[in-house]
Amino acid sequence: MGVPLSVLDLAPLVAGGDVGDALRRTLDLARRAEQFGYHRYWVAEHHFTPGVASAQPALLLGQIAAVTDHIRLGSGAVQTGHQTALSIVEQFGLLDALYPGRFDLGLGRSGQAKSEALRQQQAAQPAEAREVGGLLIPKHFSWAPIFASDRSALIGRLLQQPGAESLPLGEILDQIQALLAGPYSDGKGNEVTAVPGAGADLQLWLLGSSGGESARTAGARGLPFVANYHVAPAKVLEAVQAYRSAGGRHLMVSADVIVAEDDATARRLALPYALWVRSIRTGRGAVPFPTIEQALSHEWTDADRALVADRVDTQFAGSPATVAERLRTLREVTGADELLITTITHRHSDRVRSFELLAKEWAVL
Repeated sequence: MGVPLSVLDLAPLVAGGDVGDALRRTLDLARRAEQFGYHRYWVAEHHFTPGVASAQPALLLGQIAAVTDHIRLGSGAVQTGHQTALSIVEQFGLLDALYPGRFDLGLGRSGQAKSEALRQQQAAQPAEAREVGGLLIPKHFSWAPIFASDRSALIGRLLQQPGAESLPLGEILDQIQALLAGPYSDGKGNEVTAVPGAGADLQLWLLGSSGGESARTAGARGLPFVANYHVAPAKVLEAVQAYRSAGGRHLMVSADVIVAEDDATARRLALPYALWVRSIRTGRGAVPFPTIEQALSHEWTDADRALVADRVDTQFAGSPATVAERLRTLREVTGADELLITTITHRHSDRVRSFELLAKEWAVL
């Protein structure tokens, strides 16, 4: 098929585990992913999330680089609303100096920066789920109430210095690219050079969950782009269209996946996923990934089910053949050049096995 598979890892905590355990699992999974033949291993950036240890991508990537040999490593994504261009360039420039030519700098806007745009988009959202070429495009979920909450405001205050304002995406991209090219000039004869950073061999990516600024900017600037089907499946085709229409040439699409030896086993392993998504959608942030027993004991209301339906219905859970077929549909409908796979299970061995089974099946297609 010739479509590479890559990994997106959140360094998830699980019920009964702790941060150290989650990070050690990430290091082990990265080693295994390299052995299985995955193309890239990316880590996310999340803050104040009880069930996610991946808060500082550059720090975590340095640890992963030390235990792997050749797999490309990257961020999915550094949230540009919380850092200066210089801090981003220095962090990834340091990584490149130690492990040259291995890093992807994936960038995205912070949640707070998106909230107003999301509110403005609500009138244009499709009302009902539909299928396109066999791919489910579910009913849209609105993040606007969560981003407008007092908890979100508290998080926003703690993530930025008092009085600081996030730069527009295009402006911070200009600064990042200028600092990487080095030296950086103010146009008045004054120059500074980011050390480390200037001359770093990094591949820039943008990630996005809609057809908004990130997709259009990536396309217009000739940057590769990731459309987040696993986060916002209702908007994936809009994101793809916006990217391609703006001139985009290299597209990766994400998917949430669990693979086991047979469909029934995979569906059982996937049972805690709905409860985990519910914790995100109620504004608390992802909880440590529940056990199957915790998932079975939860009393679901109709409102609960509606809250998580888009994510649960678009998770690909099944045997290697079942999941590979669904990924093939995702690739054909979106025209993806690469696929980015994220998987969470309570037992680490099940997560490792999921990636192993998928890699073997994909290799023979």
